[in-house]
Amino acid sequence: MVTLLLLVLLLLPLKECKIDAMKCPGMDSFPVPHEWHRLGTLLIGGIASQILYISPKVSFQVYPSQELGFEFPIMVTKFYQHILALAFAINEINENPKILPNVTLGFHIYDSYYQEKIFHRTILDLLFKSDRFVPNYACGTQKNLVAIIGALGSDISFHMADILVLYKIPQLTYGAFAPEEGHTKQVRSFYHMAPSENQQYTGIILLLQHFGWTWVGLFAVDDDSGDHFLQIIEPLFSQNKICSAFIQRIPNQGDFLSFDEFVDMGWSINVPFMESKAKAFVTYGETMTFMWLTTIVAFLIPDLGKNTSAGRVWIMTAQIDFSVTFILRRWNFQIFDGTISFAIHSNEPCGFRTYIQNKKIYPPKEDGFFKVFWEQAFECSFPNPRLPAKLSITCTGEERLESLPRSVFEMSMTGHSYNVYNAVYAIAYALHAMESSWIKYRAVMGFARLDLRSVQPWQLHQFLQGISFNNSAGENVSLNDCGELIASFDIMSMDLFPNNSFLKMKVGMVNLNAGEGKQFIINDKFIVWHRSFNQVVPISVCSDSCPPGYQKKKKEGEKFCCYDCAPCPEGKISDQKDMDECFKCPDEQYPSQSRDRCISKVMTYLSFEEYLGISFSLVSVSLSFTTAFVLRIFIKNRDTPIVKANNRDISYILLVSLLLCFLCSLLFLGRPTKVTCILRQTTFGIVFSVAVSCLLAKTVTVVVAFMATKPGSSMRKLVGKKLTNSIVFSCSLIQVGICVVWLATSPPFPDLDLQSQATEIIVECNEGSVLMFYLVLGYMGLLAIISFNVAFLARKLPDTFNEAKFITFSMLLFCSVWLSFVPTYLSTKGKYMVAVEIFSILASSAGLLGCIFGPKCYIILLKPKLNIKEQQIKKNY
Repeated sequence: MVTLLLLVLLLLPLKECKIDAMKCPGMDSFPVPHEWHRLGTLLIGGIASQILYISPKVSFQVYPSQELGFEFPIMVTKFYQHILALAFAINEINENPKILPNVTLGFHIYDSYYQEKIFHRTILDLLFKSDRFVPNYACGTQKNLVAIIGALGSDISFHMADILVLYKIPQLTYGAFAPEEGHTKQVRSFYHMAPSENQQYTGIILLLQHFGWTWVGLFAVDDDSGDHFLQIIEPLFSQNKICSAFIQRIPNQGDFLSFDEFVDMGWSINVPFMESKAKAFVTYGETMTFMWLTTIVAFLIPDLGKNTSAGRVWIMTAQIDFSVTFILRRWNFQIFDGTISFAIHSNEPCGFRTYIQNKKIYPPKEDGFFKVFWEQAFECSFPNPRLPAKLSITCTGEERLESLPRSVFEMSMTGHSYNVYNAVYAIAYALHAMESSWIKYRAVMGFARLDLRSVQPWQLHQFLQGISFNNSAGENVSLNDCGELIASFDIMSMDLFPNNSFLKMKVGMVNLNAGEGKQFIINDKFIVWHRSFNQVVPISVCSDSCPPGYQKKKKEGEKFCCYDCAPCPEGKISDQKDMDECFKCPDEQYPSQSRDRCISKVMTYLSFEEYLGISFSLVSVSLSFTTAFVLRIFIKNRDTPIVKANNRDISYILLVSLLLCFLCSLLFLGRPTKVTCILRQTTFGIVFSVAVSCLLAKTVTVVVAFMATKPGSSMRKLVGKKLTNSIVFSCSLIQVGICVVWLATSPPFPDLDLQSQATEIIVECNEGSVLMFYLVLGYMGLLAIISFNVAFLARKLPDTFNEAKFITFSMLLFCSVWLSFVPTYLSTKGKYMVAVEIFSILASSAGLLGCIFGPKCYIILLKPKLNIKEQQIKKNY
């Protein structure tokens, strides 16, 4: 099979030449080599004057067909549009008086036949042969090579560049392929008239991610460009959590396989279809790559196209056109229905379709190339008495190009043809800029008029680099600093019909130069899927999705896209499908029971509204009223012996401190604030220290009073209010000092405990300094132990209304409460920790009130006869 390879730009100045308008109406007339029947499909174009000259001097690769009973060259008829686009652009430029006036552009067309030997021979002939190109002009002109447009394929393009760069001849490629490493920087004569393929790689990844396809088959041409594609795409797959289900290489266009190799290739391609999980296939190569694939499918897997369950999503790169030769046109290729392809953006110039429709058939002796195209496109033959008929159907010349399937020939301009069209204009504008710049300075510098026939190809580079112009289609065409076209890729959906014609619809685009959110656009509802999918988006994954609440568990020995699903561990969730790992909820949230979402924690604290808070409030208030009642009784009976015994002022202070102890428990209820946090522990510590100090003072008073009764005792000096007041004041002052240091260094503050409870946020008072907190408790405990010991020793001293016994019991109860408080406090969390402290405060305070003042109130209220002086004297005796 042959494809058109390269178009060579020629300059034909008109001032010295006279045009025969009747013989130069564009491409409709051109000289034909004697061996026209050896010419075939064209693959690359150049710039021409209004004369098309096809001059490959090597024969086609012949495809033998025993069934048809004849042997002749096979043409890729779809590529003929590239030539038409070239000629159309040449005609527009040559007829436009604003671009290169008095200059005609011409071109030669050479074919590579996908053979490196032929290609190198053609390039050498082009550069070194001096034969003249003589169109239908009154005067001949020497061939003047200015630029080369080509090739469509990457391998041949780079081989061309290796030679052309030595002569600094501009080379404009019109196929979409990735530049080899180093070419962009080192080969300054290399220009891409197609957008960078990096956009296409990114577009493939974004397309797969959009539909959630993570288990994808790869078909790649078996050459350097295919190697480069795999080197780029596989790391991108891995980075974006996509796996290749298989990698199948397809023979290069120029590789001819033996029968055994052909059969082996067919079986290896058939294997992926047996793997039911991979529904998306990415195919990289060129049109000939696709034709190899269709040939293998047609000959070796003929039932595949009829199998309605063999639906796949083919994702084809921009180099591939859906094209078939006339031999394969009868095969069913419905397997490719629903193909999604990347396409070079095109905008058809006005008049191009009319130009194609007006093509006319000329006698074979004048246009052998067009005759071959016509015969193979319409499967007919023109009568030739010297040669046997190739086909039984005779061509009438009245056949219409519009009736051909799009897989044979397209009436609308394809992306590659559009690139050829723009390449012609790029060179024309570069020449025009060169001429304009010369005209600008020749008057000042005294230069003669520029003779474009003497222009050297290397002089064109400074005008091609970074060129920007508006073509006749109304679009801006620009090359960046790397010599790449600044443009986008269209995403097309193909609806394939039984006659292998198809309808393509643009469903999206990839443009990495666009703004955020516009780099990848796709409209799902316009995509046509293979009929086996019933217009439902296909699923192409190795393993079924893990639902929320589960995480992936890798299967040993398989790719990371193949996995099992495992429930999230305790304390973690997954809120999306196919999560690699479960994660913890934020501190203010906790996992749901199904571990698929986070639930906000409820803020909790011991409030006045809940039952526990209400209970503590009632008890606190009740005990406060009880204490106030006892204080009133003592004040009312202040002159009675039982009140006056053991220093009634200390009793008043003790009752007031107990009253405050009951009330300070209310500070622990409600939402903590900065004020309440500061007052809670300090108020509690100071008030309790005053109460315990009062008990210690009472006990010491009993002991000192007893010792003072001994004759000659020096303790008589200590008897009185001075000693008791000193004890209360000094002991309380130490606690006050501890609290002041606490507040000055690290005071308590409101805080949120996010960790202690799984479903709750505890609003609490952070003690600031735990050391100071326990120092306050420790000092209070020290006072209680001292009081207990002194009271215990003084419990049997002979004295009326001796309180030592009651103080002993009260201190025993006090110490028991607070000793049990510490482990209980440390083992509870949240509001229950606060509840433990409130209970300890109320219980210890109630114990002091009951043990110390209960017996006295009993005597005052119920046994007043015992509360007299005579009773006190009698008891002493």
